[in-house]
Amino acid sequence: MSKTCLIAVGGNSLIRAGERGTIDEQLANANATAQSIAKMIKLGWNVIVTHGNGPQAGAALLRSERAAAETYTHTLDMCVATTQSEIGYILQRAMEKQLRLAGVDKLVTTVPTMVAVDPNDPAFKKPSKPIGPFYSKETAEEKHKTLGWDIVEDAARGYRRVVASPEPKEILQLDIIKKVIDLGIITIALGGGGIPVIKTDNGDIIGSEAVIDKDRSSALLAKGLNVDLFVISTDTDKVYLNYKKNNQIGLDKITVDEMQKYYDEKHFPPGSMGPKIESAIRFLRQGGKNVIITSYEYLMDALEEKAGTWIINN
Repeated sequence: MSKTCLIAVGGNSLIRAGERGTIDEQLANANATAQSIAKMIKLGWNVIVTHGNGPQAGAALLRSERAAAETYTHTLDMCVATTQSEIGYILQRAMEKQLRLAGVDKLVTTVPTMVAVDPNDPAFKKPSKPIGPFYSKETAEEKHKTLGWDIVEDAARGYRRVVASPEPKEILQLDIIKKVIDLGIITIALGGGGIPVIKTDNGDIIGSEAVIDKDRSSALLAKGLNVDLFVISTDTDKVYLNYKKNNQIGLDKITVDEMQKYYDEKHFPPGSMGPKIESAIRFLRQGGKNVIITSYEYLMDALEEKAGTWIINN
């Protein structure tokens, strides 16, 4: 029986630093990521792909706000829904192409996914999820002053808009995703952390103005699917302490207790690596087996423990 892996691809993996984020750029980046995943599938792994949408959701919201005088606007949950479809389409095209080139006969599909959140989550009063492009400090301050945006510095790469990021409570399409995976179909799901919704007492679904962190949602899905391996893709080859400083230290293989200690000591920025580490710890504490954090270029080496950061249960 093949092993199952959930791979969480970052929204920044499709729009790299210095890129404008054109569809051609995103397709090229998606194909590079899909090529690594296709190699893993060729080895016999059954793979579920989730993805972020920070840059894309921010761009969608910005387009909506700028066009407000001429057309209807999108709420933030609709921006997530729009980008979930957009990125799913890009990734599905890339996966189908790379599987064909690898000689793997597998179907690929995308499952639109809603995730329930708590309307009383304190995150709604304290925006923390970076979305959209990076700005200079001066431009960010101007956006804050003129548009009322909440702004934070993001991993020393610049300043970004932040929005509410509540905890994911329930993946509403979990049973559908399970059925699709059981058919042996490569599944793209939970785009952008899932479309944030609130379930009312009478069973209605209401959209919520938020962007859920895709790593937290992915950890919840990985637990629900009982996967053998949870891979969190990022833009570095592994996890580092003191990242980009003279005394940075790469972490190769580490227990969840050791990683918990570093997390508690606040080694990882809340807007970038922090949620990845938190999600890895959460998955393992709830009975998960193994987590790898690496970039797509090192995925195959990471599977052989030659690259990436492996986090294991004690």
